[in-house]
Amino acid sequence: MKEKVYQFIHRHQLLQKNSTVLVGVSGGPDSMALLHFLSSLRSHWNLTIIAVTIDHQLRGKQSIDDVNYVRKMCHQWQIKCIDASLNVPAYQAEANVGAQVAARELRYKFFAEQMDLFAADFLALGHHGDDQVETMLMSLVRSSSARALSGIPVKRPFTSGYIIRPFLCVTKNEIEHYCNSYDIHPRIDPSNEDTTYTRNYFRKHIIPLMKQQNPNVHTFMQRLSESLQQDERFLREKAQNLVYKLVTFNKTRTEAMINIDKFVKYPQALQRRIYHLILNYLYRQLPKNLSSVHEEDFFNLLQHKKSHVQMNFPQALVVEKSYQSIIFYFQDHYRQRTLYHKVLYVPGQLKLPDGSVLRAQYTNQQRTTDQYTYICTVGTDDLPLHIRTRRDGDRMSWKGLNGRKKIKDIFIDEKIPKRKRDTWPIVSTDRGEVLWLIGLKKGMSTCSKTNNEELTRIKLTFEKSSRGGKMTCTMI
Repeated sequence: MKEKVYQFIHRHQLLQKNSTVLVGVSGGPDSMALLHFLSSLRSHWNLTIIAVTIDHQLRGKQSIDDVNYVRKMCHQWQIKCIDASLNVPAYQAEANVGAQVAARELRYKFFAEQMDLFAADFLALGHHGDDQVETMLMSLVRSSSARALSGIPVKRPFTSGYIIRPFLCVTKNEIEHYCNSYDIHPRIDPSNEDTTYTRNYFRKHIIPLMKQQNPNVHTFMQRLSESLQQDERFLREKAQNLVYKLVTFNKTRTEAMINIDKFVKYPQALQRRIYHLILNYLYRQLPKNLSSVHEEDFFNLLQHKKSHVQMNFPQALVVEKSYQSIIFYFQDHYRQRTLYHKVLYVPGQLKLPDGSVLRAQYTNQQRTTDQYTYICTVGTDDLPLHIRTRRDGDRMSWKGLNGRKKIKDIFIDEKIPKRKRDTWPIVSTDRGEVLWLIGLKKGMSTCSKTNNEELTRIKLTFEKSSRGGKMTCTMI
């Protein structure tokens, strides 16, 4: 077994000489064998080995005894030992997650703290080849994601260094034989026999059947895992590069938009990964009830014949097709900034909820072709001006138009997405007449010089918010 693990370490470059290695140790056969094995490399590799053992407060005295056993063996083997007691039940209730998830989250948080504290290069964990088979089979029945099917990584970045798993090349039986050979008497967690846990069910009932057909199934599954992970890394990098070209995000991480025509030109393998990158970025932490059904709905939305369709994702995320765009946005955030009405005095300026600014000043300038500058003549009854969102029945008139046109119809003609219509800034007079649908239509004031009313020419300048742009993100 030792020779097999040596070759595996060299092939994957899992260790370097003069490194500090933390070892996650539970007291069971896998972690105790790993601690002993790495300890045997100390002098040749000049390694600093530190054991980290944790009481998750889930098994009472048994887990305390596990910690005491690890501490005793570390003293015997002259290895520094760090132990901790983590209140998993309290965290489980607070986070509303299962015991296994809560234990894992707290455990890795503590590992990260110790990695930083000791400036460690590696965190070594005792996952073995049978664990890999179990994990990949569990993913096969739970997930349709190629990334999930790729299993446990041999090496991955973690805080200041890397997580490594040198035992993925060996089986549980080989590890137990190693323990017997070196007179190691590990602790046994009785919960490992409980087949109500999915992993234990696979371990007890599925894996033995597979080994009857192929005793070396763990070797083939490990090779498959590495192959899938290599393919996934390549596709992920391609997708990451395309995100900068295809996706526009706002700076508050609450909205994203893609152009359907550009998006669908790329292979679906890349489309799927871009979709997941978008969700990773917007959610920060993916909801547990986000599933492959949502992915299927998203791709159906791309092909939908209607101009306006939307669907709801977890945590009030709305995914909406509007003409040739797909827009992701959080409904709660959107509602908070939907309606506004502000008064604009001349001269003066206003800052809108999205960060845009509208300035008003008196001018002698008569005309402009800039779509974000508007010059008009108003009377005293028209001032102050108002900037607001649309209302039912809003209409406006402009030069060459016979009568007035509904703002709603202008939005439709200009193919403005529905969700943007409710936040679009409109300038109106104090009498309620719509003067300017900013960036789209410049109206014509109907005021006239009556009762010796003095007319004034004003200039309005709209500066769009700098919020928005491309994102920087990584696949989680």
